[in-house]
Amino acid sequence: MTKTVLSVGQCSMDHGAIERFLTTHFDVQVLQADDAQQTLDTLKQTACDLVLVNRKLDCDYSDGVEVIQRIKAEPAVESVPVMLVTNYAEHQQLAIDAGAELGFGKLEFEQPETIARLRGFLTEGKPGLGANVGA
Repeated sequence: MTKTVLSVGQCSMDHGAIERFLTTHFDVQVLQADDAQQTLDTLKQTACDLVLVNRKLDCDYSDGVEVIQRIKAEPAVESVPVMLVTNYAEHQQLAIDAGAELGFGKLEFEQPETIARLRGFLTEGKPGLGANVGA
């Protein structure tokens, strides 16, 4: 069964790279949102299995962690797994503190650890099943 990923705040080139990476390894469709409001609207209208938020949104350079905070503060969508896309460990920690799962950076697309981390959310079964085993 095809999973749905919402890619938030990526420029068109990065969105394309994320979409190619995900569709190469998983049976997914990748949707796109530009900002926090469009993200919330999409999540309320479409069942998503994972949200990938850029550290800095391309449309206005706002903070991706703030988008995560808004998602996690919205009862209708707070349970949707979210990851921050950044190479910076300190920003990953801020995202985790806001309720996100450990994400990955754009330089880590083909890393076995990244693929394994995503597998828990993007393969058959319950979303997020086994994602934090051993963490």
